[in-house]
Amino acid sequence: MNNTHRPVLLAEAVTAMISSSSFQKENALIVDGTFGRGGHSKALLEQMGSNCKLIAFDKDLEAISTAQKIIDPRLQIIHSSFAMMDQYVKSQTVDAVLLDLGISSPQIDTPERGFSFRFDGPLDMRMDTSCGVSAAQWLASAPVEEITQVIKTFSEERFAFAIARAIVKQREEGKAVETTLELSNLIAKTVRTREPGQDPATRTFQAIRIYINQELADLERGLEAALDVLKIGGRLVVISFHSLEDRIVKQFMQSHSQITVPRELPIRAKDLPQGDLELIARIKPSVSEIEENPRARSAVMRIAEKRGMAT
Repeated sequence: MNNTHRPVLLAEAVTAMISSSSFQKENALIVDGTFGRGGHSKALLEQMGSNCKLIAFDKDLEAISTAQKIIDPRLQIIHSSFAMMDQYVKSQTVDAVLLDLGISSPQIDTPERGFSFRFDGPLDMRMDTSCGVSAAQWLASAPVEEITQVIKTFSEERFAFAIARAIVKQREEGKAVETTLELSNLIAKTVRTREPGQDPATRTFQAIRIYINQELADLERGLEAALDVLKIGGRLVVISFHSLEDRIVKQFMQSHSQITVPRELPIRAKDLPQGDLELIARIKPSVSEIEENPRARSAVMRIAEKRGMAT
């Protein structure tokens, strides 16, 4: 088992952040909203001067433990969601914010975490194992309507109701789902067709993980918090790995790139006043990166820079 995490779009993300118009090599403040195993943070520290500061967030206690082993006075690690960054950082003080969304390779490849259907383990799925309920605990009591809604909403699974009904039926028979293998086997029996190359459990595992960790709610709040803490000229860099995340990021950046005016006003799109974000780039991994790291294939990085007063 190889649980080494390989940061996706590492060089591109670092370049985007240190290229902001507000970045000063000897006096910068950067936020890494998802420390993970520190790949992006370490690369950023190499580009930052001795008077700079990097504040990193993560909900995962194993990630916090990894960060605490790094002896560097410029690094501050906070055990919390990046959605709370505005509670730790003053408004308009940050030169760049990075959000590398989703799940890391060590989390996927550790059976005890319960994130993957490829290994048998307890059905946990919590990013922060110090609080909240596990996926197994939730499935042991949630009604079929709630389970259906979660699976349908967070994975666009067309067999959501059938899967939810099978989970509840097995629970009512005294065999509540408690492990990853039990859940994946149940889904395989329920979902008879699937896209070539995709395991029947893929969408359901994604949906339950997103729900248990409130990932999309954190993302929506985190984007607003990032916009608040960024300086004028500071950059927001977000790497997402599935369409639900990327749609939220895209819509947020687009909505803040122009000021909304009533449709009935005779104003053409190109004449709309600018908002407080300038769209910089949308980047996908190169063919060579995908060949070296197949988990990068679905990644999308969006970059926006904070403007001054709307014009």
